[in-house]
Amino acid sequence: MRTSIRVNNDLSDEELTQLVLAAEAVGVDQVWISHDLMLRSAPVLVGALAARTERIQLGIGIMNPYTVHPTEIAMVAATAQEISGGRFLLGLGAGAIDFLAWAGLERRRPMTTTRQSVAALRALLGHDDVSEEDLPDWWGESSFLRFAIPRPVPVYVGAMGPQMRRLAGRVADGALPLLSRPEMFTEARGDVLAGVHDSGRDAARFDLPACVWVSLGDRAEARRVMAEKLAYYGPSLSEVQLAPAGLEPADFQPAADLARAGDLDAAVALIDDRMLSLGIAGSPDEVTARCLELRALGAEHISFGPPLGPDPATAIELLGREVIPALRAAR
Repeated sequence: MRTSIRVNNDLSDEELTQLVLAAEAVGVDQVWISHDLMLRSAPVLVGALAARTERIQLGIGIMNPYTVHPTEIAMVAATAQEISGGRFLLGLGAGAIDFLAWAGLERRRPMTTTRQSVAALRALLGHDDVSEEDLPDWWGESSFLRFAIPRPVPVYVGAMGPQMRRLAGRVADGALPLLSRPEMFTEARGDVLAGVHDSGRDAARFDLPACVWVSLGDRAEARRVMAEKLAYYGPSLSEVQLAPAGLEPADFQPAADLARAGDLDAAVALIDDRMLSLGIAGSPDEVTARCLELRALGAEHISFGPPLGPDPATAIELLGREVIPALRAAR
């Protein structure tokens, strides 16, 4: 049973270091740092964390091949692997259309671009099972790093839809599917395993975290923090993601309008229990119970994502003291 936390790159170096050190102290296996545009640089943050931590694996989730060429992403990944002593993990995805538009970029051929970029990255980063047919047109005899790394860098795909999840299973070492409802893990796992089967590789070597939103702490406060997240983020979820909960993006628009106008109390009041079911929010007992349901669905790695709780540092302490031991004891 593996665990990880996901944190946003809007945190300061001091805030991030505090959370990651807390996660390492309670036995969390991995930390993933987002690399959203116009915020802090995840590669720089990972470099700082590599010098301050000893055991925990450090991942960037995710970079994209539109703002940075795969060869430069490979340079980042290989250098991070070197300075961390082999603890680095690379997440790659097609990127969000809205974010790319901030930089005047189009997301062209996302499936093909992701497939070719993952293949190129894995080939550059020490993997010897890359299919030549997946490599991009620019690949050639000079496509190799000019320095050695301690071990191959695992490459994960940030996969939301079924096609991208299946692609991740076929070409990558892991996937990072954000589950808009925890119960969607069964569907996500089926898509990924279908891709692994297509590739003929060993499914036991593929890392598939069940990536969920978690808000842990005092029940009322934890639910409010989750409601604030959903008030802002809900309209951006796709119809496919929301349909299993009987929701659609428009259901969140009134709350989003209020939140953006600064009336957060009114926005939170519009987030009902059905909407809150998109994440896991509540006391340690409530969070443990929902996560045990994920274990029963076959999850062998649970990834806890922001907001984490009213006080993220306290939430990580509670994860380590109450939630994670219960998950590891489950069979």
